[in-house]
Amino acid sequence: MATSQDANPNDAASERSGAVGTTPERRGRVRLRRSAVMAVPATAVAATLMILTAEGALGVQFAISGMPFTVTATELKGTGFEQFGGLDQMAEGSPNEGDTGGQVLVVVSAIKDATLTKLCQSVDLGGTNLLITAGGGADKVRASNLTTDSTELSGNASFDNIEIGNDASTLTKAGVKGPIGVFSQQADTVSITNLRQTNYATTAAVFRLPGLKLRFSDTGC
Repeated sequence: MATSQDANPNDAASERSGAVGTTPERRGRVRLRRSAVMAVPATAVAATLMILTAEGALGVQFAISGMPFTVTATELKGTGFEQFGGLDQMAEGSPNEGDTGGQVLVVVSAIKDATLTKLCQSVDLGGTNLLITAGGGADKVRASNLTTDSTELSGNASFDNIEIGNDASTLTKAGVKGPIGVFSQQADTVSITNLRQTNYATTAAVFRLPGLKLRFSDTGC
């Protein structure tokens, strides 16, 4: 949970610990439409984050499966937005690690309070998809302390009072702090239409999904 942004320049906390809610701190990454947010080479970022993880400076929330999943929504609206680079780790010996060493470089996006319209989430299980939909009626999907760990995000984005280039350890908008020395951005509010993400992890303190449907499908989101 980067992109080219629709941000108005005039509309310009705790450390990530591995839990969700008031005690945890987590990471979120977002590409602001279709470009990259981070202004340093991905290899340099990966090296830095691997060192921080090894030294225990970057907390790991949980071991990811290494299977990406797709999330789409016709609209996401949030208050308290942060985004910075992170590194997710698969369980030791995971068959999904390939030649990655079990690590995935991600963009962490954190939103204090979020609403999503017509949420869809799908996981390709090889020949079939596990499909989840919610929030297609009058009631929207709602989440608090939401973070997503993504390798790709697209949509039409706008921000209020955005700050770009912050050190991730100084973020204040969503109550999450990233590792020192990592490029980040934050804003008072975020709005993304036609949202599409490739995610490896999602956490939330509260996640309400009205009209939830879970099923197997030949097609994903």
